[in-house]
Amino acid sequence: MTTERYNAREAEPRWQKIWDERGIFRTRNDDPRPKYYVLEMFPYPSGRIHIGHGRNYVMGDVVARFKRMKGFNVLHPMGWDAFGLPAENAAIERKTHPGKWTYENIATMRDQLKLLGLSLDWSREIATCDPEYYGEQQRIFLEFLKGGFVYRRESEVNWDPVDNTVLANEQVIDGRGWRSGALVERRKLAQWFFRITALAQELLDGLDTLDRWPDKVRLMQRNWIGRSEGLHVRFALENAPADLPREIKVYTTRPDTLFGASFLALSPGHPLTETLAAGNPALAAFVEECRRGGTSTAEIETQEKMGFDTGLTVRHPLGGPDLPVYVANFVLMEYGTGAIFGCPAHDQRDFDFASKYGLPITPVVLPPDADPATFSVADGPYEGDGTLYNSRFLDGLAVPEAKEAVAARLENDVLGNAPVGERAVNFRLRDWGISRQRYWGCPIPIIHCDACGPVPVPEDQLPVRLPDDVTFDQPGNPLDRHPTWKHVDCPQCGAPARRETDTMDTFVDSSWYFARFASEPGTAPLQKAAADKWLPVDQYIGGIEHAILHLLYSRFFIRTLKKLGRVSVEEPFAGLFTQGMIVHETYKDAEGRWLFPEEVERDAEGQPVKVGTGEPVTIGAPEKMSKSKKNVVPPEIVADTYGVDCARWFMLADTPPERDSEWTSAGIEGAWRFVQRIWRLVGDALALAPENVARPADFGSESIALRRAAHKLAAQVEDDVERLRFNVAVARVHSFANVFGDALVAARKGGEVPADLAFALREAATFLVSVVAPMVPHLAEECWQVLGAAGLAAEARWPAVEPALLAEDTVTLPIQINGKRRGEIVVPKDAAPGEVEKAVLALDVVTQALDGRAPKRIIVVPQRIVNVVA
Repeated sequence: MTTERYNAREAEPRWQKIWDERGIFRTRNDDPRPKYYVLEMFPYPSGRIHIGHGRNYVMGDVVARFKRMKGFNVLHPMGWDAFGLPAENAAIERKTHPGKWTYENIATMRDQLKLLGLSLDWSREIATCDPEYYGEQQRIFLEFLKGGFVYRRESEVNWDPVDNTVLANEQVIDGRGWRSGALVERRKLAQWFFRITALAQELLDGLDTLDRWPDKVRLMQRNWIGRSEGLHVRFALENAPADLPREIKVYTTRPDTLFGASFLALSPGHPLTETLAAGNPALAAFVEECRRGGTSTAEIETQEKMGFDTGLTVRHPLGGPDLPVYVANFVLMEYGTGAIFGCPAHDQRDFDFASKYGLPITPVVLPPDADPATFSVADGPYEGDGTLYNSRFLDGLAVPEAKEAVAARLENDVLGNAPVGERAVNFRLRDWGISRQRYWGCPIPIIHCDACGPVPVPEDQLPVRLPDDVTFDQPGNPLDRHPTWKHVDCPQCGAPARRETDTMDTFVDSSWYFARFASEPGTAPLQKAAADKWLPVDQYIGGIEHAILHLLYSRFFIRTLKKLGRVSVEEPFAGLFTQGMIVHETYKDAEGRWLFPEEVERDAEGQPVKVGTGEPVTIGAPEKMSKSKKNVVPPEIVADTYGVDCARWFMLADTPPERDSEWTSAGIEGAWRFVQRIWRLVGDALALAPENVARPADFGSESIALRRAAHKLAAQVEDDVERLRFNVAVARVHSFANVFGDALVAARKGGEVPADLAFALREAATFLVSVVAPMVPHLAEECWQVLGAAGLAAEARWPAVEPALLAEDTVTLPIQINGKRRGEIVVPKDAAPGEVEKAVLALDVVTQALDGRAPKRIIVVPQRIVNVVA
């Protein structure tokens, strides 16, 4: 064995076949062992995966295999986030059906994932485009509707007038549709919404319970939910026509700055704006211009500030000058009341607007230590804290006290029959619009009747299946123009009616898939008992790009399902880990075309050139692996060249798992060498200790040292994997390999191997194989077999660590001389103070400091520190 290399190309498919035939990763819900649910965010079946996709799956697999070894009943499933616009685009480009394209991709990607040796329960595989899956999703929708968590209303959307479809914000590029190039319009369409705002405070409070989530993710969700405490202020319209409302209500979190207000602004979608625009063609044209911009907060914040003076004014609620009323393109109807007052001295957006339209800019918050006589905001607003000035009764108050003073004043002032001011809590979070005008998605189970309105599809008619006979030869949603699918009778009155042709946002599909995995194959898709057994997911792994929407929507879904009695838990994911990406340098030929890594080689001078032509190649900085830039490495190439265990080892070893890792030839070759080294170490141990040796009564110093190292390795790697510190665990294995290798060299030189050392060598080999088994499982199986161990390494228990071998016999004590640290000393843990003093006085650093003098005092704090007073 020691003279043969480990043959990964032969071993890996053989062991994968054995695992599959024995079904060792299939999970049973009636297994009495404690449960552990590990899940990686499921992939979109876009075509083929590259090795960069594998990092999070490998990390999850290490956890799953480790937890099995620790005696847990592990659920580790896989599925496909299979609906979505890319499949429709592929159908248009390749003249094929989205379903055919999707299922072909699933088959390809499944085979590629299996190459990685993942311990997945494939019996629970799902695809969100399966009618069995989306049929249950339709039931959930109808339960949400019955429970008051779904409603329909008009909402502004990005509309592509050429493709006749709604565009997501990211599909609007420079105001134009990403595919058609047409100028995007903002239209109002009837849309279905999930009432996520009803749970805003719950979702915010729940973040405090998620102590195994990254702080940055919880902060991102807090900011997205965006709870604010403020004041509703009613501004009276001055000299307004009789057909207009008498007031405009504004929500503000900064009532302390009211004396700095110089204008009031309405959203283009505000009801008062619409009323005014109906009789004012210029305003109507301005509103239409605003609708050509994007609908996202980010786009609105960054676009040029534009306003339209309505000619109206409002009375200042605290007796300041009247304020002009504008319509402004940066005011969102969806936030607060759709109206704001502008304080340009203390808000950048308001400053830009006021500067453009020549409005007053009056500072009212004075920075600490600033002189009110000279302080100026001519160069930009001051947005920090301070004390109030230029604010009458608020002068001298700090911002919090000024807010309270304004609230108290306006709560007691009356406009009409109600207070001018009313305290309010507001959330940045908006209700979740789920309507998508496309074919390849979950049909919304609603029938529209002219007499009855929107009517739920009866449960016995679920699932509402997508028709297969659709065409993509025209712009727009194929469901709208299907000759028969949308035409049905009303379930209530029997009159001719029509199906809802919008489909659900694909975020809905991924908001409960983890609960579907809990039910065993062949059972109901969402069984309460199964969900309660497995949820929450103990360890969820995925990219930081899903920190907000996917995770927030999943939390909303589970909390709502609990309110409806479908599950008992409140949070879907107990532990969350966001892994870094695999990056790779990029390559371009002389004409600027991207090249695959396998198209590049080094010439005799070490310069990068194109394979076959010798043309020079330009190497770019490492970037996220991307098919568009061709800096990808297929798993098949890695498996054939090095073996997937080498890839797994490299992905775990290179950097901390939360950071990006660069894929390099040197790195994967180094991993290959270490895999071979493990194989040789096990072989060398077998050569010196070919038979299993009974545990001897006593151990010599050499065997004790090796046993200590092996048991310490198992204990430390266990802790590392529990903490997801995979790179640290790999480093410990490397260190142990050095210790083990030295012990083997010494044993060969010593002649016949005594029984205690033979036992220690065999034990060290077994511990090494067991510890690396979650990381390089194929190599572990091969080593397990040659060691003659029973069963499979994948089914073995984690090594049992003897606590006595973890106890240290020595302790390292720092030495201080006259209060300054000068060195340290290693002494027996139970050494008497006198023995420690004697050893310290013999050290060169101490004798030099004393310079022949006797120390005035030596203070030994047992197992802590030694202080020498010279």
